[in-house]
Amino acid sequence: MTTQIETLASAARLAARVLAGTSRVDKDRALNAIAEHLLSHEIEILAANNEDVLRSQAEGVSESLIDRLKLNPKRIAEIANGARQIAALPDPVGRVIRERTLENGLHLKQVAVPFGVVGMVYEARPNVTVDAAVILIKAGSAALLRGSSTAAKSNEVLVDVMRSAITSVGLPADIVQLVSSHDRSTVRELLNARGLVDLVIPRGSAALIRTVVDESSVPTIETGAGVCHVYVDKDADFNKAIPIIINSKCHRPSVCNAAETLLVHQDIAAEFLPLALNALTEQGVRLHGDAQAIQIAKSCNVEMVLATDEDWSTEYGVLEMNVGVVADRQSAIDHINKYGTQHTESIVTESQSTAAAFIANADAAAIMVNASTRFTDGEQMGFGAEIGISNQKLHARGPMGLEEMTTTTWIVTGSGQIRE
Repeated sequence: MTTQIETLASAARLAARVLAGTSRVDKDRALNAIAEHLLSHEIEILAANNEDVLRSQAEGVSESLIDRLKLNPKRIAEIANGARQIAALPDPVGRVIRERTLENGLHLKQVAVPFGVVGMVYEARPNVTVDAAVILIKAGSAALLRGSSTAAKSNEVLVDVMRSAITSVGLPADIVQLVSSHDRSTVRELLNARGLVDLVIPRGSAALIRTVVDESSVPTIETGAGVCHVYVDKDADFNKAIPIIINSKCHRPSVCNAAETLLVHQDIAAEFLPLALNALTEQGVRLHGDAQAIQIAKSCNVEMVLATDEDWSTEYGVLEMNVGVVADRQSAIDHINKYGTQHTESIVTESQSTAAAFIANADAAAIMVNASTRFTDGEQMGFGAEIGISNQKLHARGPMGLEEMTTTTWIVTGSGQIRE
């Protein structure tokens, strides 16, 4: 019996072949149509999303997940704008990566081509449904979207709206398809659809990502959890450091580029930490700290509990943060490399040599110097919407935009040459 994934993937393969030969103009028309349809169907989208939110709240879903799930007019407008931004970017398909002519006259050219059929497995966030679809369309691939049951109603409406927009410009609707989230077996089927699906990308909790990476026979690009740090060096400008810490932790604590740990050089801890701890407390942040941080917290009447080893490696996703005092820059780097997830690390310092050493030794997909961790984001970096943030070390690392969603083909042109 043909499975749901086999049916969807076969249809996606046929649609992907059409998309691969589609001009940039027509792909951009599809993305702009998606943006327009999202805005014109705002009422239906918000109604479906409200059903998901109310059901999730009744089921006791955490506030951090509720925040990721929830849509409002501003977020819908941002999602639509992300689609327009992708439309405005150059077409990644067909770009020349390398080109040269050999001594024997063979002309070599490496060009970017679509993956074909890409599966997304993700949790809670309905914006990923649109972001992934528009990036993959522009990159010439068909999308199989397997969101979580938490966002089932939202995803159904969003995919229906996008498919309607796609057909309105003459492209096949099956370049975007939703995989049912009501049956858990669809994840396993998608992960093992080797030959039908070319790539699977997980996006969500550390547990989800690990499951996909461990169980998939289809190649995967691993996006990662974000245990991100802000290290305030002894040469830091306090006026820069406080806003960076607050923004990194409090701007949107549920996302993967929010900071979970603050590390402070011991030479400035007694002077700087009272300022930072009071600022964090004013924002409602619950604090965990090492022995030195707790002593300083007591001196300024800030409540702090002793951090456990598990705390240092926890992605809280809420207004909760670890605080540690370190002996020097290398101690901060050692702590980050032990407990971090190779996502985003920030250093606040006025010393160029210290910043350079931190960049060279802190193992992360993105390193911020005197800037918030929240800038590890495709839109903030000028890529438009992103499909995820990779913290692995393969071809894609950091925010994955259009270029990362293509593979390559070598084109070798000769004039009758044969190998001796």
